[in-house]
Amino acid sequence: MEFITQPWPWYVAGPIIAFIMFLLYYFGERFGVSSNLETFCTIGGAGKFIDYFKIDWKKNTWNLIFVLGAILGGFIATHWLSSSEIVDLNPQTVQDLAAIGVKNAGDSYLPDEIFSVDAMLSFKGFLILILGGVLVGFGARWAGGCTSGHAIVGLSNLELPSLISVIGFFIGGLIMIWLILPLIF
Repeated sequence: MEFITQPWPWYVAGPIIAFIMFLLYYFGERFGVSSNLETFCTIGGAGKFIDYFKIDWKKNTWNLIFVLGAILGGFIATHWLSSSEIVDLNPQTVQDLAAIGVKNAGDSYLPDEIFSVDAMLSFKGFLILILGGVLVGFGARWAGGCTSGHAIVGLSNLELPSLISVIGFFIGGLIMIWLILPLIF
């Protein structure tokens, strides 16, 4: 069963995002994924070890609904809203990816060399996940929020710390793609 295989146009997706932001604002919540991780850490008992996590997680149950929606949305998008066409990549990008070990670049949106279960469960893949998770968690905490929170909410509120954070996120992404990723492969 296949439904929509093209990205939604900006004039549809943009107002939907704005509506969600309005609802969160109306109900006194702020959008961001790192707050969901805080809730999960609190539920998992992290408050026994770190005072930061000593919060009433039941006040943040909307975070659990958000995560459920993200998982459900990802499942729907993957199974019914994704195109099965080959990704139209620049030939130079295909060569660059092949040079670092990504074979058949462009055949799918998620190359098996990076995103397969086998790659994830290898020793190298497991170390990358652990180190990446620690760095993302540390970075989100240090920046006072995650990329989605700063980029969507913070910038729309014209907050200077969010602008600085988003610039840092982009610089970090460029460093990762151009310097670190080739070393990993």
